[in-house]
Amino acid sequence: MCQTLGAGMVLTCGWFYFTMFLPEGDLRLSHLGLTCSVFTVSMYLSPLTDLVAIVRSGNVQRLSFPLTVATILTSTSWVLYGLQLNDYYIVVPNTPGIFTSLIRFYLFWRFASVSQSLPSYKSMQI
Repeated sequence: MCQTLGAGMVLTCGWFYFTMFLPEGDLRLSHLGLTCSVFTVSMYLSPLTDLVAIVRSGNVQRLSFPLTVATILTSTSWVLYGLQLNDYYIVVPNTPGIFTSLIRFYLFWRFASVSQSLPSYKSMQI
């Protein structure tokens, strides 16, 4: 509940900042683009926070394979779209999504034999 309220407060403060304090035009769009870019990059990097634990244990059960596939498809499509528009506010923040997905695919490949011994969905049915 506190996290939801905190996120709502951040969104409300952002809305006030962009609508009340910044004049309409290029400055507002520039600040909004930068803010969205920061949030997008942090979203793509967040699954790698468990990277040290995954490498130490050799177990990729903390990572979601379907999310990794969706991330690479989504980030690649946004990068291609941004390149067509020559819009770096689209290209730059979505590029880390491609790289982080490739890192996660490597981890799935590297530690596949360890994780296949006990898939996470079967461990709950014991």
